[in-house]
Amino acid sequence: MACLNLASGRSLGCKNNVGGLKNIYFSAFAPLGETIVEGEVTVITETPVLYKYEIKGNSSLETSITSSRENGTTFYTSTLNLTLPILDRETQQQIKILAADRPIIFVEDYNGKLYLVGLENGAEVTGGTIVTGAAMGDLSGFTLTLEAQEKEPPLFVAPSLIASFIASETILPNA
Repeated sequence: MACLNLASGRSLGCKNNVGGLKNIYFSAFAPLGETIVEGEVTVITETPVLYKYEIKGNSSLETSITSSRENGTTFYTSTLNLTLPILDRETQQQIKILAADRPIIFVEDYNGKLYLVGLENGAEVTGGTIVTGAAMGDLSGFTLTLEAQEKEPPLFVAPSLIASFIASETILPNA
């Protein structure tokens, strides 16, 4: 039985895209009551409380595809690498909580797109550092690596939900 059911091709497109992440929103691992249409979350009925982390530079989201012909399996591993400059006690306490939990993560990029990571299984902290730096220009802050293994790649979040999230009272800034 053939599995290929492509519906269209793909053109090269314009050069109007940029790299980089703008904000990360952590939420407790809990059902969202989501509706997913063709890889995009279009409805969330259980509004999550989100904790916003502003980031800039040196942070990335990468998803690798693992597929096994022998086992007939395919899954996706999303790795979120965060750099949080400035060492402070409050952030260190929050990192301890994240490391013990498995949050759902919304990732906002500089193209105005929002991705949902860890919907089914949550994301796990798999590593990180607390670093003072050695030279004046070195990082004095935190690095954090979170990983989510899912049956699907990160889901796109519908633009209508992005606007409601950003305007929502459920987003709490980091103290």
